[in-house]
Amino acid sequence: MSVPAVPARNLLTDNPALYEARFPDPGRLAGRWVEDCLCRHGAGVRVLDMGCGTGRDAAHLHRAGRTVTGADLSEAMLAHARSHHPGPLYVHADLHGFDFGRAAFDAVVCLDSALLYCHTNAQLDAFLASCRRALVPGGLLVAEMRNGAYFLGRTDLLDTETVNRFVWQGVEHRSTTLLYVDRAAQLLRRTRVWTSDDGSPPVEQRSAWRLLFPQELRHLLAAHGFEVLELHDGPGPRTEPAWSEGDLPAATADGDRLHLVARPLTH
Repeated sequence: MSVPAVPARNLLTDNPALYEARFPDPGRLAGRWVEDCLCRHGAGVRVLDMGCGTGRDAAHLHRAGRTVTGADLSEAMLAHARSHHPGPLYVHADLHGFDFGRAAFDAVVCLDSALLYCHTNAQLDAFLASCRRALVPGGLLVAEMRNGAYFLGRTDLLDTETVNRFVWQGVEHRSTTLLYVDRAAQLLRRTRVWTSDDGSPPVEQRSAWRLLFPQELRHLLAAHGFEVLELHDGPGPRTEPAWSEGDLPAATADGDRLHLVARPLTH
């Protein structure tokens, strides 16, 4: 008989070191991709990394010479960032609505589908209004996320369990993940069960991302006074093949990742 899983808020968010072991980025690919976007569009040095997580990308941007504020809702992530990836200022904030003052930043960065934790239209509106307020005229919003358009007619990532294994501190951890689309809510829902060989009980976690489509995202941005400079499916830090220095944006938006660079319009 299987052992019932113990519910948890988010095993990886609550254990940042485990998160970094599961999703290693020794070459700081995501941070380098962001820095390339910022340089290409001439962004200033003040950067807000919204949903900064463990702080790896924020610290890379700091080392590149930028003045970085990393913001996250998880106190565990922020504590890890301060101790393991120093340099930026790390603060507690909610992407569903934040206020660091008007024109406080030259760029707002939101990576790894963090924007898609805005599940409702009201939350998306609050996020974009907060970004608009935070950015200087000519500033940049840079985001990287799953692409809702990928799931139109495609099921290769859905309704089949995938298992990943990795060893951390001598213990093998396994995650069994199932993705499915909640069409009415326009959400990609995820159920993940964690097991390990150290005798710990299984842990189940549930999460979801808003599925945004490219034209829908363009409309939302325009409604909040943004001009879209780039909206494409790669290459990026989580595409196959991954982005490398010198790569330019594609002219398509059909792959499973979506990459956005937008600028607030001046009045």
